[in-house]
Amino acid sequence: MSSITTSAFDTPMRRSVERTCDDLAIFVLAVVALVAGLTFRDYGLGWDDYTHAEYADLLLRMYGSGFKDTGALSFANLYMYGGGFDMAAALLHKIIPLELFETRRLLGAVVGLIGLGVTWRLARRVGGPLAGLATLLLLSLCPTFYGHMFMNPKDAPFAVSMVILILGLVRLAEEYPAPSPRTILIVGIGAGLSIGCRILGGLALVYAMVGFIPLLIEEVRKQGAREATRRFAHVVYVLLPGLVLGYLIMGLVWPWSIMEADHPFKALTYFSHFFEKPWKEMFDGALVSVPDMPWSYLPTLFALQLPEIMLALLVAGVVGTFMSLSRKDVPARRKTIFLMLTLAASLPLVIAMVKRPALYNGIRHFVFVIPPMAVLAGASFAWGMNWLKNNHRRWQPAALAVFTFGLLLPLSEMIRLHPYEYTHFNHIAGTVRTADNYFMLDYWGLALKQASDGLREELVERQEVAPAGRKWKVAVCGPQRPAQVALGPDFTIGWDSQSADFAMTLGEFYCKGLTAPVMVEIKRDDVVFARVYDIRGRPIPTLLAIPAP
Repeated sequence: MSSITTSAFDTPMRRSVERTCDDLAIFVLAVVALVAGLTFRDYGLGWDDYTHAEYADLLLRMYGSGFKDTGALSFANLYMYGGGFDMAAALLHKIIPLELFETRRLLGAVVGLIGLGVTWRLARRVGGPLAGLATLLLLSLCPTFYGHMFMNPKDAPFAVSMVILILGLVRLAEEYPAPSPRTILIVGIGAGLSIGCRILGGLALVYAMVGFIPLLIEEVRKQGAREATRRFAHVVYVLLPGLVLGYLIMGLVWPWSIMEADHPFKALTYFSHFFEKPWKEMFDGALVSVPDMPWSYLPTLFALQLPEIMLALLVAGVVGTFMSLSRKDVPARRKTIFLMLTLAASLPLVIAMVKRPALYNGIRHFVFVIPPMAVLAGASFAWGMNWLKNNHRRWQPAALAVFTFGLLLPLSEMIRLHPYEYTHFNHIAGTVRTADNYFMLDYWGLALKQASDGLREELVERQEVAPAGRKWKVAVCGPQRPAQVALGPDFTIGWDSQSADFAMTLGEFYCKGLTAPVMVEIKRDDVVFARVYDIRGRPIPTLLAIPAP
């Protein structure tokens, strides 16, 4: 990691590597934007979408009433989260001709693209244009990140906010002890947005405190303790305007946080303990209560869900970071930068493995560690190509071929899984075909949208109409409100399967497989994501395979 250059390989026609990599990166962003623009409507609603939309209405009502209507400050437990994304979606919905939930999907794509762009610039800054391009490709073709950016209203915006903050901290390390106004602005915006999304944004302070140790030690050695202290105090002083801006942004997107000084700490305490009635989820083939998940939950899922090429390069990046800490020929600033990136990619996982909080819904709460993982992986690739250029140039094409093949593996899975990219399991896990027996796949319940579309189309094709005097009745095993939105006004939904005409069930362990004609079946890689059954005239006492919690 100590000597990444921008000319790791030669390009034809004497075209500069920097220009080629940057042009390719812009092309990749344009392709992702085009694909996202064509497909954002394909993504269904998850369990939380409807509630988040209600939270947005309450927040806007509060601001519109001059803080007289304070219902948002006690709504469910969402008042302990920021509502910036939800408010932005609600406001955007007022000015563009899309349905509300289509607008939320479009905005999710836009936020995700911003995250891709910021991560590219971060990687380019720390590793050069080739590292930036490699990082962008790795993150764009990470099915977990790509899938979540469309439909995860909390964790995906938080991931983007955190990478903005990390970019600010990296710039701060580069410019220390005289950060530019732009760096101060980026730190402030990143801090305000990240903590305003989730209180976990405060972890960036730990990244900075630990990450800056090599640089501060170097400062003391070269400048003396007195001068080093003075320079550090100067940096803290010039950062204050940015931190004030961050506080204001935090208050704007998370108003509850500034109502009382201790509210952020209350949120931290609240979320450090499980806050709902516990339920069980599938992990490694067994049903486990979410507060009792083993320490291996996160490392197992990350190892099985991240693309293989990202995993391999990430390990190399982490090892390279720790090896560089003891090398005298590596500048202290560089040690600080890569130590912060390594902490951002790993510390949240280590804390969760040690503290063992309630863990559920796969790795969605930890999507924010994927961008720094991609940066470390991209920097590793650039370093490896540079090393091959200097030592074994003839092996560069082979390394590039391996990298390309590694990218094609998740790309092919993303195409096969669309629009359920977030359910991806890599070939180490045996893809979703094998993983379905051991882990939850569509825990958001996105497949109900496609199942609903299929049911409506099937009824039109059969030329069937609802019984006189009432609407079609559909019993749903999965998120109820998203199913109602997807089905539309001609249907009523509920849990009551004994009086229903049809049953719509997710392909997860908690939904029964019914002995009834299958009208619609949603499958990917031979795995059932959802089914619709015709249960008219059939006694179906329940749709649940296990008792409700």
